[in-house]
Amino acid sequence: MIARRIFAAAFCLAASGQAKAQETYPSRPIQVINPYPAGGSTDLMARAMAAGLQQRLGQPVVVVNRDGAAGAVGTAAVARSAPDGYTLAFVPALVLSVLPVTQPNSGVQPNSLRPVCQMFANAQALAVRRDSPLRSLADLVAAARAAPGSITYGSLGIASIPHLAILQWARAVGVDMTHVPYRGDVAVMTDVLGGRLDLATIVLGSASGRTDMRLLAVFDTARNPAFPEVPTAMEQGFDVAPTSFGGLMAPAATPPERLAVLEEACAVVAVDEVYRAAARRALQPEAYYTGADAFARRLARDVAEKSELLRGIDLSP
Repeated sequence: MIARRIFAAAFCLAASGQAKAQETYPSRPIQVINPYPAGGSTDLMARAMAAGLQQRLGQPVVVVNRDGAAGAVGTAAVARSAPDGYTLAFVPALVLSVLPVTQPNSGVQPNSLRPVCQMFANAQALAVRRDSPLRSLADLVAAARAAPGSITYGSLGIASIPHLAILQWARAVGVDMTHVPYRGDVAVMTDVLGGRLDLATIVLGSASGRTDMRLLAVFDTARNPAFPEVPTAMEQGFDVAPTSFGGLMAPAATPPERLAVLEEACAVVAVDEVYRAAARRALQPEAYYTGADAFARRLARDVAEKSELLRGIDLSP
């Protein structure tokens, strides 16, 4: 009798474990962490994506803003969460390629998260006053070579993506310019307009609606639909196209079958008109989406490139 009871209990436990293993995913709400404040373009796209995922996965998908330490707080929280597919991150690649170097004690490493799908790509741009004598990248190169270090440019901070974008270009071209860090693109553009800086390196979206500045170039592989008249650096003969890109990521140990479910849903959401409308409002290029494999390859390249760029920067406050 006792043996039969033990066998029955064991059978029930095994059956329960098997049922859990075969649990349909997702079976409860999913939380997507955006490690930046609400209201920005990344937040807009995260919420559009979440709405699409919720419709296709049949479970609530909630975006939570958990900002702090330039994105490290929210990113580290996702990296430490259970790898079950129920806590995800909507983040730019820089949280894995830049933060591990600039904030080595943040708990974030290049392998902390696993790419699910790329859902955005934000181009960077170089801007001058409308009356600036600099009218192209060729003009900028000539001026910088004529007087090394004399050209001043501003960005939204040391090791920010706009800063690293122009630095990558300048190193490829072999010119020396003077960087002045700021706290945001608006402050940079204000000082360019006031004649205190020669050049601004900004997120392309910051130039939207402005008529008081001229864009010399966009760093991307193709012209942006919102600025069709602005040539890329590549069109002007410079083979560099540093951009800020990112999307949905999960804790590194998340089961592949659950990642596959998310990736399949993302592919549908990315071409849905609701998400495409959000992408247009956020000034996204035509090619803002890729699947997990392409996203992972691009991320690996970005980690290597940023490591090389950051090696030559003084990161002290």
